[in-house]
Amino acid sequence: MDKFNYKNYSIFYNFLNRLAKDLTKLYHQKLCKNFKVSNKIKGKGYDPVTTSDKAFEKFIRLKINEKFPNHQIVGEEFGFKKSKSDYTWVIDPIDGTRSFVIGSPTWSNLISLNYKQLPVMGLVNFPVLNKFYLNRTDKIAHVFENGKKRRLKVNGSAKIKGVKLTAAFHGYLSFSQQAKISQILKLNHFPTSDALSYMQVADGTLDVAIQCGNHIWDIHPSIPIIKAAGGVVTNWRNENIIKRDNALVSANKLVHKKILKLLSPLKKI
Repeated sequence: MDKFNYKNYSIFYNFLNRLAKDLTKLYHQKLCKNFKVSNKIKGKGYDPVTTSDKAFEKFIRLKINEKFPNHQIVGEEFGFKKSKSDYTWVIDPIDGTRSFVIGSPTWSNLISLNYKQLPVMGLVNFPVLNKFYLNRTDKIAHVFENGKKRRLKVNGSAKIKGVKLTAAFHGYLSFSQQAKISQILKLNHFPTSDALSYMQVADGTLDVAIQCGNHIWDIHPSIPIIKAAGGVVTNWRNENIIKRDNALVSANKLVHKKILKLLSPLKKI
């Protein structure tokens, strides 16, 4: 596969940097209140979607189509716009819709630019927190907060003993399955949510994040940022995540290898 050349693609970085600010402005001016909530699931279960989810995605698609009309787009709310382009934009307009509905500030806008299926640039934007995460290359990523920029770096010295971990199984694992990974459940767990957990690995606050059943729009935008900060991202089989899958994010290869071993009883799910 041809390699994505970051040196020639400052246009994408500048686009995402501007888009983060536009999305935050859009939220505070129009989408922070008077939104309606509906349930995507008919019958049992609850998977909320709001009018703000749809408004965010329409806005993002509009901006992409204005700047890159030939590119493909896939989004959680409005599906796939296909073309022959090698570039695909992946959108989760609100990651953490439940958090959004109850007024928690930890939800985010997620966008990745994929080149031949693999994410190469990612934006994770937190409008309420007034900060966003963005990678410039495959080795440089920053968090922008209150007008200031700080380079992201994982905790490269993290070890399995004393590891700071967060895990969200989202009801995917039965009690019997969880019993098979009891050693993971005994590690030091910290509460967090949604894409925020991935970004906390990228900035060194956490060492490991484990999640189940991520759609590509849930995980792809975070992958380039984590890798640029020095982290490792795979599914539980130590493969690239190219479709809906379970995710493991670690601060370094040593910790990643040991957590994969602990997850191995469930690597086929």
